[in-house]
Amino acid sequence: MASQKITRNAAAVVTGAGSGIGRAFALELARRGGRVVCSDINPQGARETVALIEAGGGVATAVQTDVAQLDQVESLAADAERWLEGPVDLVINNAGVGAGGRPVGETSMEDWHWVLGVNLWGVIHGCHVFAPKLRAHGRGGIINVGSTASFAAAPNMGPYNVSKSAVLALTETMAAEFQGSGLHITALCPTFVRTNIVRDGRIDGAGAGFAHKVMRWTGVEAQGVATLTLEALDRNQLYVLPQLDARTIWRMKRLAPALYARGAGVLNRLMSAQG
Repeated sequence: MASQKITRNAAAVVTGAGSGIGRAFALELARRGGRVVCSDINPQGARETVALIEAGGGVATAVQTDVAQLDQVESLAADAERWLEGPVDLVINNAGVGAGGRPVGETSMEDWHWVLGVNLWGVIHGCHVFAPKLRAHGRGGIINVGSTASFAAAPNMGPYNVSKSAVLALTETMAAEFQGSGLHITALCPTFVRTNIVRDGRIDGAGAGFAHKVMRWTGVEAQGVATLTLEALDRNQLYVLPQLDARTIWRMKRLAPALYARGAGVLNRLMSAQG
């Protein structure tokens, strides 16, 4: 099954498809002959993605969805099956938000609930609703969009780190559960990709300016990340770390986890002193 081309001619659902990585996934799937359900909490963004797909000769529809609400994800699944006139065989749980800039204890509970509602519960809802359908269908796959924050645990990013590390754990759990089923699952864990997550997020103080600068200097284009990840799903590759810095942090964290944590703390203090 490792050679199965899930991402060709797919009946796909992409959450957070109104911009950034989600839009890049939707466009690439359409280029591969797929029919794409573009889901986003922002209906205008979803419709813009559909227009781009249709301008290229592809087939897509827009569905407004708040992935933090289970009933809306259930409705998304029903709408997708109705529009596709059959089962979904590829789900990309991409919708996400960012918050940071304050340490644990100073980050508001509102930000905790907002980030975990979208980044974690949104992925849980997507997997809970679609995994049984994929099992019944007997083929297909899921891509869960995590982050290097899934394992990097940078200071002052508590809600984001917790949400993304849980997404990685969920994906690893499902990889074990999918063994022998013919279903594929992949976790995407990038560092900075040029999207709107910093602009639209809740990042306080000096952290916001730093994030904007790093995004501008080191961020990669979403299209390349989407293409790489879809090819990885076809190979049934569990982890996708598309950038060198992501892979470097991954290795450092596993080779010397305690030293890594101390180093992250020292770097944070130096940055705070300079800010």
